[in-house]
Amino acid sequence: MPRTAGSHPRLVLGALGALILGGAVWAGIATATRPPSDAVQIALRPSAPPRPPVVVVEDLPQLAARLDREAAAGRFMGAVLVAKRDRVLFRQVYGEADREQNRAMKLDSRFRLASISKQFTATAILRLQDEGRLRVSDPVCQWIQPCPKAWEPVRISNLLSHTSGIPDLMARPGWGMRRTTPATLAELTADSKRFGLQFAPGTKVRYDNAGFNLAAAIVEKASGKPFETYMRETFFKPLGMKDSGLDLDGGDHRVIMGYAHFPAGLAPQPNANTSIVAGAGAVYSTLDDLLVWQRALHRGELLKPFSYQQMLADHAPENTPKERGHPRRDWGYGIFSNRLGDQVRPSFQDRQIYHTGSWGGFRNLMLYQPEADVTVIVLSNNYHLRDQVFLISQQAMAEALGREFPTTLDR
Repeated sequence: MPRTAGSHPRLVLGALGALILGGAVWAGIATATRPPSDAVQIALRPSAPPRPPVVVVEDLPQLAARLDREAAAGRFMGAVLVAKRDRVLFRQVYGEADREQNRAMKLDSRFRLASISKQFTATAILRLQDEGRLRVSDPVCQWIQPCPKAWEPVRISNLLSHTSGIPDLMARPGWGMRRTTPATLAELTADSKRFGLQFAPGTKVRYDNAGFNLAAAIVEKASGKPFETYMRETFFKPLGMKDSGLDLDGGDHRVIMGYAHFPAGLAPQPNANTSIVAGAGAVYSTLDDLLVWQRALHRGELLKPFSYQQMLADHAPENTPKERGHPRRDWGYGIFSNRLGDQVRPSFQDRQIYHTGSWGGFRNLMLYQPEADVTVIVLSNNYHLRDQVFLISQQAMAEALGREFPTTLDR
């Protein structure tokens, strides 16, 4: 059966549905042709739940010992949080928020999330679907007008699953200039219209920031509100995420400084210009705000069951190849899933829902293991700590799950 936009993608985490939604009958949901009735709508909480105090917690001794060593040696800077069910197991920060200003990292420091932002945009689209304002099977040309003829077969679902064929921002001529030039969503949409498709929609998967910028433009059209306003009023404010938002204006949002590690040493990266990744990478947040988001998303407080399962389903073509010798990830809407523990040694095989983020001096990874309800958040304000962030994330997940503690990468 085809698994392109508008069809019925195979579901990849059936057990997750049972865990989160009790006795829901997912077989019927998976084969439905439209979202369930409003009678099963799961709405946002009317008020934000009480939060635990923002204090250091270090109940994972192996992780704590390693992070102390790495931070002392200058090999890690950032923030780490691990939670299992309703209990925070680990919450600690390392290094400086701004070396030039001599400001230490704090537990409530604000980080740029970069591409972790994509799940926020995908959730906005799916929320609008739940409200009956659009469907992910809608043609993009229904919402983006005037529309290039080449885009006629592109569906909203293709934008969210990286299968649209629309070239990514970084794959276009003049990327260096665009990277540093502020832009509006309307300007980004106009830019995308100038380029033809790289492949027929749904036939390949290719990571694509441009698709999520177009999705953000569709959120504006369907909601009748600016993207930033819709995200604040629909998610951040109702959930009590007071330290989260979108940096679309380049203003002072109290985001910490990002850095890059060059041969000459650590260099600040003050010019993030996240306006050009408005729907793909512009969200900033904190450890605790992200834990609130993670719990709300995966515990059924943001989306109907139908839309949530669409988000987690694998939308990549069947012939999508393995990745660097490991089984490929499942490509959901703004989110991935895979057995990431297979890339460390000693390995472990628990499936994890995740997304990475790297932009403007930041390197991040946020994970969720559904069966044990474990969240791991690793945020670093050093762009060049990719492997370190990944290994820390898997060490945190393994210790929280009671698996053998990994010591090396196998990537």
